[in-house]
Amino acid sequence: MSFTPSRAAALARVVAFTPRMGRAYAGSRNSDTGPSAGGQLARINVSVLSPYVRHRLLTEEELARAAVSAHGLSAAEKFVQEVCWRTYWKGWLEARPAVWLGYRAGLERGLNAERPLRRQIEAASTGRTGIACFDTWTEELIETGYLHNHARMWFASIWIHTLRLPWEVGADLFLQHLMDADAASNTLSWRWVAGLHTAGKTYLARPDNIAEFTGGRFRPREPLATEPAPLAPDPAPPARAVAPAARWPEAAPDRRLGLLLHEDDLCAESLATDPGVIPARGEGASVVALAGVIQPAARSPAAVGAVASAFTTGALADALARGEQALGVTSQTLAADSMPTDLKAWATAFALTDVVTPVPTVGWTTEGLERGLQTLAANGVRVHRVRRAWDAAFYPHASKGFFQLKARIPEVLGALGLAV
Repeated sequence: MSFTPSRAAALARVVAFTPRMGRAYAGSRNSDTGPSAGGQLARINVSVLSPYVRHRLLTEEELARAAVSAHGLSAAEKFVQEVCWRTYWKGWLEARPAVWLGYRAGLERGLNAERPLRRQIEAASTGRTGIACFDTWTEELIETGYLHNHARMWFASIWIHTLRLPWEVGADLFLQHLMDADAASNTLSWRWVAGLHTAGKTYLARPDNIAEFTGGRFRPREPLATEPAPLAPDPAPPARAVAPAARWPEAAPDRRLGLLLHEDDLCAESLATDPGVIPARGEGASVVALAGVIQPAARSPAAVGAVASAFTTGALADALARGEQALGVTSQTLAADSMPTDLKAWATAFALTDVVTPVPTVGWTTEGLERGLQTLAANGVRVHRVRRAWDAAFYPHASKGFFQLKARIPEVLGALGLAV
């Protein structure tokens, strides 16, 4: 199984999978048939589009629109809900950024654990636990940069509840290797399995469930936990109001606009036409310069896997090439380790008065990007953090559990212009 980091590859996969976005997906999505069979893609039951959506080479709205147009919302309901889970996690974390900081602090504690625990972590991280399914998933994660969602749940459950290892270190292992790993989905999914996201909701991997949904590829004989690990309660802080996003700058004779892309949103050509971004009236200022930055090394204190790093690097290159063609400008890749300096030099070289960037997900992208944006603002460049209509419509419903957002999906899709 290979993933070409381009929007063209994502759109081709959408065309191929759209016929299965309806009831076929709902009935078979939980089955993990393995990464390949005879060198061919085996996972025809799931879209395998998550690496593209994570970097917005393909947007959530495009996926939902394809599914609803082909099947109607009733038949495509489960597929659309799965698309919305990623939005829910992002909106929930944006309202509670302290949860990300808590994860980082817990990771540091886990990485500095006593030697016996560190040896257990090392064995689990390299697929040497003796639990055959878990060790196979570890190998698949490292080699392919991808795991089926059900396998991720089983993996996290065994890590937390059977092996009794710090959940933050397991979450970090996923960040190191998954092509689609982002701070919100990854952190909060691990918290959910651990029983920390929703009180009383813990996920326990069961041998019979693994055997059923792997088609008998795995039939665990090793004892798996039947009771959750005794983790200390970790209540999330109350939700804060999400900061309002800026709009695309109005056109003005003296405005010179730069568009800054990052790994959370790599679709330049659609940003200036997104109804959540364009000005309410009048024409928006034109882009005269394009730049992009990725920070794969900032995901983890450890070395980031080659597959994940290569996908992100390729995705940025594809985004900038498409952006150049769509906007008629030249582009520049900024270095993550010297971002403030590089951003300032880029703005100076093109005499930019304004810089527009999509609002990043809370996590390492925000942490790195904000330092550079603050440098621009301090040097008189107006910074506009814009939010897509999809996020602006769904985030207000992501303040509690997913089912609050789930209940509003038809209403929100209708407001976004999707015929449901």
